[in-house]
Amino acid sequence: MNQDNGGVIGKINTPTTSLASGVWSLDSQFDSQSSSIWPLAFPQTTIANACRFNSGSSDNLSRTPSGAGNRKTWTWSGWVKRSALSGETYFFSAGDSNPFGAIGFGGTTGLLFFTDNAGSGGAPIIATPNFRDSSAWYHVVYALDTTQATDSNRFKLYVNGEQVTNFSTLTYPTLNEEFQFNTTNTHTIGCATGGSSSFASFFDGCMAEVVFVDGQQLLPTSFGAFNPVTNIWEPIAYAGTYGTNGFRLDFADSSALGNDVSGNDNDFTVNNLTSVDQSTDTCSNNFATLNPLNGNHYAGLTFTEGALKVTTTAGQYAPAQSTIGFNKGKWYAEFKATDVDNWTIVGIVGQNATATNDYIGKQSDGYGYVGGSSAGSSYSKVNNSTFSSYGATYTDGDIISVAVDADNNKIYFAKNGTYIDSGDPTSGSTGTGAAFTISSTPTSGFYFFAVGNYSGSQTPDWEANFGSPPYSISSGNSDANGHGNFEYAVPSGYFALCTKNLAEFGG
Repeated sequence: MNQDNGGVIGKINTPTTSLASGVWSLDSQFDSQSSSIWPLAFPQTTIANACRFNSGSSDNLSRTPSGAGNRKTWTWSGWVKRSALSGETYFFSAGDSNPFGAIGFGGTTGLLFFTDNAGSGGAPIIATPNFRDSSAWYHVVYALDTTQATDSNRFKLYVNGEQVTNFSTLTYPTLNEEFQFNTTNTHTIGCATGGSSSFASFFDGCMAEVVFVDGQQLLPTSFGAFNPVTNIWEPIAYAGTYGTNGFRLDFADSSALGNDVSGNDNDFTVNNLTSVDQSTDTCSNNFATLNPLNGNHYAGLTFTEGALKVTTTAGQYAPAQSTIGFNKGKWYAEFKATDVDNWTIVGIVGQNATATNDYIGKQSDGYGYVGGSSAGSSYSKVNNSTFSSYGATYTDGDIISVAVDADNNKIYFAKNGTYIDSGDPTSGSTGTGAAFTISSTPTSGFYFFAVGNYSGSQTPDWEANFGSPPYSISSGNSDANGHGNFEYAVPSGYFALCTKNLAEFGG
């Protein structure tokens, strides 16, 4: 079982290497194999939408079945992508209070667990492998059947098509044990016990293609298959029946995120989620997010909204970086300032910060645009610890566009759709109005989009849009490949930072 990098993007490049940093090394995106990844020559299905859950908003979906289903046998399948990496967080739960049943992640290590104290068992089952890569999508399948004579056949857990067989805590359900799942008590997606208890443990991250099958213990091959070219586990359409309380949530309707499309009409009530929480970041096209795993200096940063919003605390200079980097091509992203301080910075960095005062632009391969009232005209851009006059200040609600031409080594900034210094990102090697000529050889080999601040006393907040925005978009603009949703027009030849664009390399 691959640990940490079990999501689809980790396996493209390094199938046996742990990506505990949450950064996808992108060498393989440019090799000859990449052109065959999209489209795929096997019965893969595209998952177009996901739902973004935020614990700070108590986001969840809830349903109370009108009648009981099979309490001994069922299967839950879903694609999940983490953002916050602390505490227990639940995918799916059943029970209005104790007793209750739940499945989800446990703690910072991302140990998958199952617990249900409705019957005589009650002890949790906790997997040993770590699943904490915030850049990855994981396909998780829980398959239960307590009518099985052999205890090990009563509970099965699969991640990305592979059965998990190592557990730190393992007490199999008793023969014919009945769970809280499929009772007439409240069932929730994204938290425990309908969010009503002190241990609600709201999920932080995204879920896609959530399927529950009442009355069958299924294999993961009902929901996915290994791509014969890439050996990556990818989704296929479920073609079976669902049972009485079964459902399928595809999150295709932003106005009804709890809509069951299985044909059973087992719809879920939407709690605190809005249309903005519909995401196009899925296992079929994985978009960059901010990276909560990038070093100990991130202890003071809080990541929410699917790791697309970062909240800082005093003393944290070091930036939040994108999970995906690049060293070729032309890439575009937007960043909404939500709490601008005097030394708020947005830009790119060429290496992970190594100290808490390693702000964007301190190193020779870091380039930043500084906003805030104290920046003024004297300290408005920075590279290699040198500040110089540039552009205008920005404040709360402003959107800063960052366009990076890594082929011609140029970077451009725009404030609310207007490029500074009449910058023209399409000017190629001429670099008309470019903020900087960037190094062609960043220290780490890749550049990463980044947001942060210069002063340890400041606490700026940012929302990042790499193509799947965590905030409302008024106009809607995609890149030339039709990927991404941006407030402002994507310059010709530039692309959203997502796996489909990386595989095609802008093609």
